[in-house]
Amino acid sequence: MSKNEETSIPFAPRTSRAAIEDLRARIRATRWPDSPEDAGWSLGTDLGYLRELAAYWADGFDWPAQEAALNRLPRFQTAVGGLMIHHVHARAAGPALPLVLSHGWPDSFWRYSKVIPLLTDPGAHGGDPADAFDVVVPDMPGYGYSQRPAGAPLDSAAVAGLWAELMRGLGYTRFGAAGGDIGGTVSQFLAVDHPEQVVAVHRMSPGIPVFTGDPADLSPEERTWLASWPAWSGTEGAYASMHRTRPQTAAYGLSDSPVGLAAWIVEKMRAWSDCGGDVERSFTKDEILTNVTIYWLTGTIGSSMRMYHANSAIPPERTARRVEVPSGFSAFPGDFLPAPRAWLDRVANTTRVTEPERGGHFAPFEEPELYAAELREFFRPYRSAD
Repeated sequence: MSKNEETSIPFAPRTSRAAIEDLRARIRATRWPDSPEDAGWSLGTDLGYLRELAAYWADGFDWPAQEAALNRLPRFQTAVGGLMIHHVHARAAGPALPLVLSHGWPDSFWRYSKVIPLLTDPGAHGGDPADAFDVVVPDMPGYGYSQRPAGAPLDSAAVAGLWAELMRGLGYTRFGAAGGDIGGTVSQFLAVDHPEQVVAVHRMSPGIPVFTGDPADLSPEERTWLASWPAWSGTEGAYASMHRTRPQTAAYGLSDSPVGLAAWIVEKMRAWSDCGGDVERSFTKDEILTNVTIYWLTGTIGSSMRMYHANSAIPPERTARRVEVPSGFSAFPGDFLPAPRAWLDRVANTTRVTEPERGGHFAPFEEPELYAAELREFFRPYRSAD
């Protein structure tokens, strides 16, 4: 038994009835804003949809049942770097490649809750048993059930260092890394800063581009792609500007109003998923509210947003370092601004790029079978290196 396994504490939270009743009372007491007629989602979260979701949250949503389902995963808390880190540690029945999966915002370990059994037991889900993984899914500090830093928030590079320590403590000297959104950046830093531990890294995108070289070296496709980011930031990126600059200001309202919290999160779940404008094509109400309720009960919306502030202070030359570990990318159609192959080759030792037919920013949850197949295919050549 490894060191972290010896000190890991099984974790299965049980929310008190009082906390659930307080949440319901707050939802029912919401002071609703007005909205222009026929605004729909054009100005942000649609008022009619949010009223419908809130009514279900207050009087139909069964959080204890959702909590019990999450508690069927093998969940633990382990001291790493002076913080108690919550993580799922699901082992395969036989030989397996260790794999650490890193989530993003606005979610937590919830992002991978559907895909974990497909990865640990592929034979039971239409795959090859030889493609099994030992899966570790941590909540980043200040997200979900992991402890938040008391002082300055941790950036993606610091979290990558924690994951390297966590995996060593669990007995994994060599492992794969995968992630999306901020979790993709954490996986990037794992590969760059700890290449002796990471056999290969899979990401859904290369992240927000950082280029410190000569623009003349860029291909036309790269120039077009880089030029598209300011327009995206102007329409979709306002949330990130708030997170980077004044996260504490937003945290007061989002920590006090469950409906305000739901509005902040649901708008992104709709905009970034492959749902064609109907968020419930990608997520049921129960699934949406499970994600949001985790944020509410753990009180982590403020601490999760502060990570953007920390990441904005990472020097560009550090973010721009090339990943030399074998790298794969899956560009799901509902995700935003897929990078051209020339850029992927520029920033990483890219060995595989795919464009799955369905799924978006939350593909591990939206399309767990497709996402599991992507990971099985990509990591297959690197299993002998574990």
